[in-house]
Amino acid sequence: MLAATEDTRPIEGDSDADMNHSIELTILMPCLDEAETLATCIGKAISWLDSRGVCGEILIADNGSTDGSREIAVQAGARVVEVSERGYGAALAAGIQSARGKYTIMGDADDSYDFLGLDPFIERLREGWQLVMGNRFAGGIDQGAMPPLHRYLGNPVLSALGNTLFPSPVSDFHCGLRGFDTAAILGLGLRTQGMEYASEMVVKATLAGLHIAEVPTTLSPDGRSRPPHLRSWRDGWRHLKFLLMYSPSWLYLYPGILLMLTGGLGVVMLVGGDRTVGAVTFSIVTLLYSCLALILGFEAIGFARFLTYLGIRSGELPGNSLALRIERSVTLERSLVFGLVLLFSGLVGSVYAVSLWSQKGFGALSPIAVMRVAIPAVTAMMIGVQSVFSGFFMYALRFGPGYGPVDIALPKSGSERSA
Repeated sequence: MLAATEDTRPIEGDSDADMNHSIELTILMPCLDEAETLATCIGKAISWLDSRGVCGEILIADNGSTDGSREIAVQAGARVVEVSERGYGAALAAGIQSARGKYTIMGDADDSYDFLGLDPFIERLREGWQLVMGNRFAGGIDQGAMPPLHRYLGNPVLSALGNTLFPSPVSDFHCGLRGFDTAAILGLGLRTQGMEYASEMVVKATLAGLHIAEVPTTLSPDGRSRPPHLRSWRDGWRHLKFLLMYSPSWLYLYPGILLMLTGGLGVVMLVGGDRTVGAVTFSIVTLLYSCLALILGFEAIGFARFLTYLGIRSGELPGNSLALRIERSVTLERSLVFGLVLLFSGLVGSVYAVSLWSQKGFGALSPIAVMRVAIPAVTAMMIGVQSVFSGFFMYALRFGPGYGPVDIALPKSGSERSA
């Protein structure tokens, strides 16, 4: 739980329960030393609420400002929640927990987002959409509002990667202006505390099957005289790291399968002798690297199994049908049988290699002849041992102290989720 304290202005005659029931919208702004622009943003938000007749509140999640931002917010008519944990995500998480509105629209307090143009967000939310993302590329980015590195590389690449790993209607993963059903987002259990919070919200909303819409919005140059808090390479890496860690299939399973297929093809081609393609001859060096690909691929698939199971078990990842089918078919007993067969095969190959040596009176041998047997034999023994160990490790995960067996149901179809 994030530590937060509130500075609220009492509303005469209203209890907290009455306010929570009557407030439709919370406009949430994370804040860290935004004295130059905060009053302007609050003023625009209040003006929009008044002009549209929306019953709402302005909530400032202050992340340790020392420039008087908190006092400015209170004087401008906002409610303030103080957040002790530093970070963009920490501020937003505490703000969402404190929000009194049925819906929340969040936006930066640097005057780069248009708080007078929130109509598309509230309209979609009232229609039943649970997450409404702004799209700056569709709405318009003013000159100087976004660095070229972010506009032409960072945002497009990370958004494209995000949609590849987690297909959604979101084209601008990192837009800071977005609206959502407050209870639905709280139910996602968002955890990150940095800038990657923006990606976590989209990823978990997609995995949870929330109804997501996207609307055009504009981005203007911010009104601050100081540099932004965002650090391009550091925060870009944090977004990328989060996307990969929430997709064990793409990080481990698919590369592992590719490595095993490639390595297996190389072994099959070269275990019987050299192969020449055009002017290139492939021999035992290629065989050695093919076996390395087999070992690395098998290990990557094992990591995919472990992380997918732990993710599903903890509720961080939804039930994945492919992962569950693999898990249900690869029992401890089958892992042991597979591993022991490979281990025995490797030992047989090793004995055969020694017999070749004995035929030469344990003298000098042709390296190519003996290595063509020894390399696959050692590879089989390594994968066999890995299979035995990984089988016991997965068994410990499933039935070890504090875990106990669990039956994770297969995911529902898209029609069942929407119903």
